[in-house]
Amino acid sequence: MSNADRFYIDGRWVEPASPSWFDVIDPATETVVERLALGDATDVDRAVAAARKALPGYARTSVAERIALLQRIVSIYERRQEEFAQAMRVEMGAPITFSRKFQVPRGWLHLNQLIDVLKRFQFEETRGTTLIRHEPVGVCGLITPWNWPINQIVVKVGPALAAGCTMVLKPSEYSPLSSLLFAQVLDEAGVPPGVFNLVNGDGPGVGAALSAHPDIDMLSFTGSTRAGVLVARSAADTVKRVAQELGGKSANILLDDVDLQDAVTRGVAACFTNSGQSCSIPTRMLIPRHLMDDAIQIAKAAAEGYSVGPTTDENTQLGPLVNRAQWRRVQAMIQSGIDEGAQLVTGGVGLPPGIEKGYYARPTVFANVAPDMTIAQEEIFGPVLSMITYDSEAHALAIANGTHYGLAAYVQSADQQRARQVARQLQAGSVHVNYPPADFAAPFGGVKRSGNGREWGEYGLREYLEVKSVVGYGN
Repeated sequence: MSNADRFYIDGRWVEPASPSWFDVIDPATETVVERLALGDATDVDRAVAAARKALPGYARTSVAERIALLQRIVSIYERRQEEFAQAMRVEMGAPITFSRKFQVPRGWLHLNQLIDVLKRFQFEETRGTTLIRHEPVGVCGLITPWNWPINQIVVKVGPALAAGCTMVLKPSEYSPLSSLLFAQVLDEAGVPPGVFNLVNGDGPGVGAALSAHPDIDMLSFTGSTRAGVLVARSAADTVKRVAQELGGKSANILLDDVDLQDAVTRGVAACFTNSGQSCSIPTRMLIPRHLMDDAIQIAKAAAEGYSVGPTTDENTQLGPLVNRAQWRRVQAMIQSGIDEGAQLVTGGVGLPPGIEKGYYARPTVFANVAPDMTIAQEEIFGPVLSMITYDSEAHALAIANGTHYGLAAYVQSADQQRARQVARQLQAGSVHVNYPPADFAAPFGGVKRSGNGREWGEYGLREYLEVKSVVGYGN
């Protein structure tokens, strides 16, 4: 039972006050798979009241109790991992192999990292005669997106639980099935009533109520920069803490000493991660001018080798985009690249060959893209790569840093020291050198219009803690 017609408030599944209804559509088949109840400010008030009531008791729990709780959550989550894989396949179109190998594991990887952090984190320390205490920030409003549903829920709910906070979660209405399943996991794990609450809804109905609520102490939001601005404005009147992970337009600088075949092929793969629906992927590939012709042929072959098809097929690499509106946006962005004079290497507008239903976009590569073109400046959120030429390292850095975004950046070089020097000059919250594996202890977040605050590991935990100094404690 999905409980799509109910909310999880104060440890129980409850009926909404005055629900409106939203059709959850499988983007691969365009069929309705569930009817979701959407809440309003009344439901938010109920959930916030439950979280406020539960806060004193949960904030006093010991670190050992929180570790044990997180360990129970991990155990139950792992037991139900296939349910999560199927939920994300249906709700947001993740191909089943990608869902199993990448979407699902993010849950336990982040939680296990938090458990390790809790085992060594010092919530109290004395400096001279002053005691420094790290205390839970309070009641948290959590707003998560549809593209990495469980990942984004866990990197908010996990550290909030670890810090001793209580919370109200509003997941995306486009990917609610995995969040409802996660609520069941938390309930089975014994999260105390009121500590975790879930209210489904849209931005105007529930998101705005959460961000403006006077009894919410912190608001953590992941989504578009446009929506992030609205959240920050709404939260300003109550001076609550706001942590945001917003859009990105990450550059991938290939220096002139790279193995071009490997660097371009892996760069295409990184850009097409999650069917291009990721905020930190390298969507701008910067190539030395004299290598561009060869790079184009490599990128063309790599992109055309991708399998696009049913999300139930274990060989499918690229699934559909999440909904019709997103598909139309990506089509418009591809058309803008054509209209503005970029070289269309492969792909283009319309459905991929052989596909007649579903919100599928063609794997697309543009070359000789000017840095000021729309496709080089705006987040597309689809399988679209922009290849840009540069003439020197300084030129590459100017292009890479020449957007409003600063979430992530990438640099590839046969010379590790050279890559490090370039990495230091990139304006981004995280820089990836030579396609490294993910580091779940590293801070994740952006600069400029990509947001503020950090998630993952110890840095994510600290976002949910206030710092108190007790002066004269040691006298």
